[in-house]
Amino acid sequence: MDIKGLDYNTQREKLVMSEYGREIQKMVEIACELPTKEERLQCAYTIIKLMETKNPQLKENEDFEQTLWNHLYLMSHRELEIDWPFDISEADKILSKPQPMKLPQDGVRLRHYGRLVEELFLKLKTMPDSEERNALIRYTANQMKRDLALWGHGSMDDERVADDLARYTDGAVQIDLGAFRFEKVTAPEDKKNKKKK
Repeated sequence: MDIKGLDYNTQREKLVMSEYGREIQKMVEIACELPTKEERLQCAYTIIKLMETKNPQLKENEDFEQTLWNHLYLMSHRELEIDWPFDISEADKILSKPQPMKLPQDGVRLRHYGRLVEELFLKLKTMPDSEERNALIRYTANQMKRDLALWGHGSMDDERVADDLARYTDGAVQIDLGAFRFEKVTAPEDKKNKKKK
C-alpha cells in the first residue's frame, strides 16, 4: 500500500549505526554535502556532541572520543572529507564480523545425550569392576534418563536407557532392570501442566 506523504523505515536506506538514529544519519549526510572543509569540520563537531547524548555509555571508555569519530566516519560511508582530529584508519574494524565459533557439539553422535555422556561411555568401557564404576554407572544411567525426558518429549523408558548404555559401551555395561533403581524424573510436560492448573 502506497499512501502519499507516509515514509516507512522499510522503504528507507538501512542505518549504518542504528544506535544513533535516523536524524543523526541525515545530519551526517548533510555534512558531507557542505561546500568547504571548515564548514564540514564544524558540523562534524556538532554531530559528535549529539552522538554523545545518544550513546552516553561510551563515556565510560577511555577512548570514547576516538570511538565517536570512528562511528562518524563509518556513518558518512567514508565520504566525509575533513581534517580528522583522530586517526580513523582502524574504524573499519568496528563493522567487521568475527569468524564463526566452532561449537563444542561438532562431532557429537548422540546429541540427546551430549558430549559428556559420550565420554562417560568411553570411560565405562575401560574401567575395572569396582564400587566407583558402579556409582558412575548409576550416575550415567540417571543422567541418560533425564536427557531422554528433555529431548524425547517425555519418553523416559528404563529399557531404552539400559539398551543404549549396553549398546554404546559395546556391551561392557549391562543393567539388570529388576535390581537397578532409577531416580524419580519428571517429564517437562508434567511441570507445564501443573503451572496451568
